[in-house]
Amino acid sequence: MADARDEQFMRRALALAERGWGQTAPNPLVGAIVVRDGEIVGEGWHERYGEAHAEINALARAGSAARGATLYVTLEPCNHTGKTPPCSDAVIAAGLARVVIAARDPGADSGGGAEKLRAAGIDVETGLLEQEARELNAPFFHSFVSDRPWVTLKLALSIDGAIADSKRTRAWLTNEESRAEVHRIRANVDAIAVGATTYATDHPSLTVRGPIQPRVAPVRVVFDPDARLSAGRTSVLEETDAVTFVRVADLAASLRALRTRGIRSLLVEGGASLASALLDAELVDRLVIFQAPIVLGGGALAAFSSTSPRRAESVRRIPILRRQAFGDDLMTIYALHAV
Repeated sequence: MADARDEQFMRRALALAERGWGQTAPNPLVGAIVVRDGEIVGEGWHERYGEAHAEINALARAGSAARGATLYVTLEPCNHTGKTPPCSDAVIAAGLARVVIAARDPGADSGGGAEKLRAAGIDVETGLLEQEARELNAPFFHSFVSDRPWVTLKLALSIDGAIADSKRTRAWLTNEESRAEVHRIRANVDAIAVGATTYATDHPSLTVRGPIQPRVAPVRVVFDPDARLSAGRTSVLEETDAVTFVRVADLAASLRALRTRGIRSLLVEGGASLASALLDAELVDRLVIFQAPIVLGGGALAAFSSTSPRRAESVRRIPILRRQAFGDDLMTIYALHAV
């Protein structure tokens, strides 16, 4: 039965998993530690797609100390041969006595590792900090149950809820610390999107800039249902100048089209019309608000002015996952859907 020490070790494994940020997709972020007599004797994480999984790295560092020890891992050890051999086989060969798993692997081919370990006589426990583990890899888990990407809507707001002043002046609302966090978030998504008006007005680069450079750069997406920027083109997804223009007026269909291109996680960064349309269609999974201590006053462009009264009524109380200060800005992450 898991106890407080088990939770402490699993939180360490979750923290290790994040070190693979931006490097493992389409594989999930996974962390693992080997504990013997209450001491960590080996730890590892999935460092890069196609390379050794977290359990293998942790076991390699533990060496012979793994025999009779406990393995804490944030995702069930895989049970198939993909880019690497099955981790379940390596765990059995290492002679571990106990394995504690945060979340089960939903894959038809890769899942089933827990049963294999039990059959080998290993004590296996599952579900410790499961929600935290699922949240860390929300796009991965979502991809098994949905035909659209996991959608995160990010907005920068003034304290009076606006995204631009009355003159629609191009200016940063948030500070450098907040913007650095946005680039960190960008580094772990498959695509970054804006609406046609925002793209034409602000000319955003939609790229990742900062210390974390993703293994694969996110696809740059512009929602352009009226063909304002992609006139004359007929395809649903038109790639030009390294930008993918989405022309389907039906947002759900647009997202399904992006999913067929391999996009499992989408970060939407505005503008107001696109944000409201996605919220109205209930297509936003996570809402990330960066609020700056600035008042934009009368005539400012309110972030949610176009959101329908019906939808606004239904989301008045949204569960908060996390709040964090970045300098004098405040980031809040809201959960609109469960993982």
